[in-house]
Amino acid sequence: MRRAFLDAGYVIAVAAEDDQHHATAVKHWNSTLAKGSLRLVTTSFVFDEIVTFLNSKRLHAKAVEVGNSLLGSPTVQFVDVDRALFDAGWSLLQQNVDKTYSLTDCISFVLMRQLGIRNAYTFDRHFRQAGFEMEP
Repeated sequence: MRRAFLDAGYVIAVAAEDDQHHATAVKHWNSTLAKGSLRLVTTSFVFDEIVTFLNSKRLHAKAVEVGNSLLGSPTVQFVDVDRALFDAGWSLLQQNVDKTYSLTDCISFVLMRQLGIRNAYTFDRHFRQAGFEMEP
């Protein structure tokens, strides 16, 4: 089964009609779901980013809808950020003095490397900078 990492910006683009990447994200999402055999992996920190962003834009109902949809999806595997993953992400952030990676990005990169995931559903160029493939 193919696996890809699910980043916050991608989910936000699918959910928010006023997002600059909305049309691209929805088209990609619909074509990806049609293929079937896909496992999306994300973290509790990414989930937090998604619902916090939507809620901060006064889209509380959308934040709850998207959050419940992700939590209930058989396609999405959640990885809770434990202390070991947090520490590894924090270490990676400290090592990359020339980058503007967020801590959540660094945690995502560490997890992707641990799980052997090469593709990320994202619009964040930092994933490419860190050596991963971006979709769409």
